[in-house]
Amino acid sequence: MEELDWKLVKFDDLSVHELYEILRLRAEVFVIEQNCIYEDHDNKDQKCHHLMGYSKTDGKLVAYSRLVPPGVSYEEPSIGRVLTSFENRKNKFGIALLNKSIAEITKIYPNTNIRIGAQTYLIRFYNSFGFVEQGEAYDEDGIEHIEMVLHQSVH
Repeated sequence: MEELDWKLVKFDDLSVHELYEILRLRAEVFVIEQNCIYEDHDNKDQKCHHLMGYSKTDGKLVAYSRLVPPGVSYEEPSIGRVLTSFENRKNKFGIALLNKSIAEITKIYPNTNIRIGAQTYLIRFYNSFGFVEQGEAYDEDGIEHIEMVLHQSVH
């Protein structure tokens, strides 16, 4: 399995080229592929760290997530906008992306739980990392979601 080159950047440190790549890939996956018309620009990006995974083969952005501080989406820190490019899903970059996202958000916000809003068809995927469902499923932009929490040792 190909490994990725990872880059974690605060919003203010993103280059215009990185920001363009992120927004293009988010639109490609969430708007075009999932046929979901939604407002991607939610004023959360400016408060977040952005985790980018680049292919070592061609240097393209193929995996991305944003690490959301506590108090922005949920009381706990969160991982959002989790995606891999369609043509690279067979490479299992989603597993590497989530492992890296959990590791990085835990460094930034140690000793706290992580809460996500997951598309329900991905429950088993997130369960495999230790996330557990919490609450009832809900509709977000026409796609069924559920909150999930990764309980970490909180001191």
